[in-house]
Parts: sequence; C-alpha cells; structure tokens
Amino acid sequence: MKQRHHGVRAGRARRALLAAAALGLLAGCTSFSTSHEKRADAQLQPTVGSQARGAVTFVERPDGVQVTYNLVGLPPNSDHALQVHERGDCNAGDGSSAGPVFAPAADRLRAGARVAGDLGNIHADANGVAAGFIVAPDLALDGVRSAMNRAALVHRDASDPAFAQHGAGPALACGVIR
Repeated sequence: MKQRHHGVRAGRARRALLAAAALGLLAGCTSFSTSHEKRADAQLQPTVGSQARGAVTFVERPDGVQVTYNLVGLPPNSDHALQVHERGDCNAGDGSSAGPVFAPAADRLRAGARVAGDLGNIHADANGVAAGFIVAPDLALDGVRSAMNRAALVHRDASDPAFAQHGAGPALACGVIR
C-alpha cells in the first residue's frame, strides 16, 4: 500500500514536470515566431516651394518608439526639427493644416519639458540627405501618446527642446502617419 501511494505521487510529479516542460517549449516557440510589432509609416511630401521628401517609420520598442527617417532634398549641411503634429492633415500647401506639435495634456503642464511630438533635430549632409533614427521614449502607437493618424513634419530650422511649441520655422515636408 505504501509503495502504491508513493507511485501515485511519483506519477503526479512526472506529469507535472512534463506539463511544465511542454509549457516551457511552447513559450520558447513564441520567441521564434514572427512578432506582431506595432509599426506605422509616413511618406513625407514637399510643401510648396520645398524639394524635401522621404519616409519616416515608427516602430514601437520596449524603450519607446524608434523613429527611422530617410529624407532627401533638404538644404545641404543643415539641421532640421522632426516633429509629430496633432492632426493627420497635410492638405495645406505649407503644412499648417497639421496643427501644433503633438503634446498630450501631461506634456502641456510641464513647463520647459520636451513634448512627445518633438522628436529632436536631424542633420542633412552635404548632399541634402538625412538618414538615421531617433528613439522617442514618450511616444506610442496606441493610447493617449499615439502618433497614429497624426502628421510627421520636417521643419526648416532646428527646434529648441525647451520651447518646441514656439515652432521651428516653416514646414519643408509633411506626411500622415499610418
């Protein structure tokens, strides 16, 4: 009787061990399958009087949204603000229909803080090409900090991180983030 009782316990322990191993294998398989990362793209077109154009890609990562840009037609050897604006509307020839720089309510309350939509400044090389990436820790692709269905703009001037709402000159290119 004692042996049978011990055998039942051993059988349960083996089944539990096998179940745990199977779960571990299944969990491991998910890391090899293709991930469903959140991603959005914007094709920037020139505003009136500009030649700037290109692509901006947004990919959500654990540390924020990685914003990869590849732009051409910028003035050579120049710095420009890359920003997300409130509205996904690039119908105005000057980009003004995109509205102000995207700033969730919490950002607006922090005086002197960089707002979520001010991604930073980018540099165009001697050929007027700007390519690289920025990690935007305060941006997301869903929720209140979402860049989705807003507009990405490249401005003529660099932005001052402390005063992003003051503008960075006219827009050179605009594209809706989808």
